[in-house]
Amino acid sequence: MTERVALVTGANRGIGREVARQLAAQGFTVLATARDAGRGEAAARELAGDVRFVRLDVTDQDTVRAAAAYLAETFGRLDVLVNNAGVTGIPRGQRKELDELTVENLRTVLETNFVGVFAVTQAMLPLLRKASGRVVNLTSALATFGRVVPDGAQRPDLLPYLTAKSAMNMASVVYAAALKDSGVRAYSVSPGYVATDMNNFAGTKTVEEGARVVVNVATADDLPERALLVKDGTLPW
Repeated sequence: MTERVALVTGANRGIGREVARQLAAQGFTVLATARDAGRGEAAARELAGDVRFVRLDVTDQDTVRAAAAYLAETFGRLDVLVNNAGVTGIPRGQRKELDELTVENLRTVLETNFVGVFAVTQAMLPLLRKASGRVVNLTSALATFGRVVPDGAQRPDLLPYLTAKSAMNMASVVYAAALKDSGVRAYSVSPGYVATDMNNFAGTKTVEEGARVVVNVATADDLPERALLVKDGTLPW
């Protein structure tokens, strides 16, 4: 089988949907996943190319295992895994003070943005190894110690989101080192401040621009290893 297969989590809207579209335009068979079957199926129908909906909730291990089993039976490989699904834990358009954050806020964001990435990646490892594939984890330039340490001026209500993304960045580095000999590559990439419903469409980049950065990491050769990738190069961790 020579076709390239990609799986994109959270592909029913925003950056994930556009990443799926751009990968399909490059000839990939794309498994566009989402928690909500109705929304996921609608998105897959609207996208040109070989785009197929697969239900996958990154916080539901049964759906993760089922998606991996479908991939194994149908394709026997996975060339690109894009871990895009994520939440901020903050209702759209709202802000919270530090004292208003709860353990439940933190747990919800960690389960999706970090534990979910780990769960999906672990389930797909055998298929990624067969294809010498690539793991692309979407992160944020805000989730870097290099940016936070000088003045500590992050919004305090983003603590769960930034903590989860920082943990995911460490996972990217560990996966990259551990999987190198198998031919699998793992990267963290920040698409930039993209206008999506997660930020109440306040971002300065379009989803097309943000997705293009992600797709480049998913497909380009000679990328720097164990680096936080952005449009114009890398950022310090």
